[in-house]
Amino acid sequence: MSLRIDNVTKKFGDHIAVDNLQLEIPEKGLFGFLGGNGAGKTTTFRMILGLLDPTSGEITWNGQKIDYGKSHLIGYLPEERGLYPKLKVKDQLVYLGRLRGMRKSDIEAEMEYWLDRFEIPHYANKKVEELSKGNQQKIQFISAVIHRPSLLILDEPFSGLDPINVEMLKEAVIDLADDGTTIVFSSHQMEHVEEMCENICILRAGKTVVKGNLAKIKQSFGKKNLNIYGDMPFDSLKTMPGVLRYQEVVGGCKLQIENESVSQEILKSLSGKGFLRRFELEEPTLNDIFIEKVGERYE
Repeated sequence: MSLRIDNVTKKFGDHIAVDNLQLEIPEKGLFGFLGGNGAGKTTTFRMILGLLDPTSGEITWNGQKIDYGKSHLIGYLPEERGLYPKLKVKDQLVYLGRLRGMRKSDIEAEMEYWLDRFEIPHYANKKVEELSKGNQQKIQFISAVIHRPSLLILDEPFSGLDPINVEMLKEAVIDLADDGTTIVFSSHQMEHVEEMCENICILRAGKTVVKGNLAKIKQSFGKKNLNIYGDMPFDSLKTMPGVLRYQEVVGGCKLQIENESVSQEILKSLSGKGFLRRFELEEPTLNDIFIEKVGERYE
């Protein structure tokens, strides 16, 4: 089931939150949705879910509009906490699973699986408000996937998690995608999008500035990163033709260069000047592309 967003615009009064967005999100796999604060990501998610109506344009999933009749096929993890703080975790998940049309026995089986997987089975009878923010995020994630949705939308899913729990959640997301779930997610940690997503879209002020296959976007970007380490001075590289950015680091330097051929000129210029320990040419990072296209760091 592919998700199509056809020329969608959303206005709030005179403010255009999403401006003529055109996207096709492939069936299955992970799709990364990026943009700074106010770029239109959450508004787009809410339109996909039918919580907001587009001002113009159309959103379809497998050729049909998304309505409440398809809610059992869709999971949503909002950026804001949406759990009932006074309810016990078990009661919360049973209630939300029942809203999705699940039988209690199936809910309890899924709940046991996920609580064990996230190493928190002992929290089943605790109130949500008694949990840390990270563990509340785990419960909120479970509530979004307990019915095994075909389409899963995750808005900042790694928010509030320490590095160990981020890895735990990432593995769960990747496993769901491998099992055939179509997953669309945004994240402020761009390295996660880069690691997990084959296709991306970057929004700025509601407009698409980059979209498509991430590997192809990197290849077409042209600029490359060059990491050099060794026992020699590197200051002369700052002013070399084709060097766009120079950063001194312990034992070496990191450069952004115009293209691959510049790296060969740099290598020639360093010949015979000292011991060269590492000379690594890399594709641009997603953060490099974001800065170039949006004009700001995504932090």
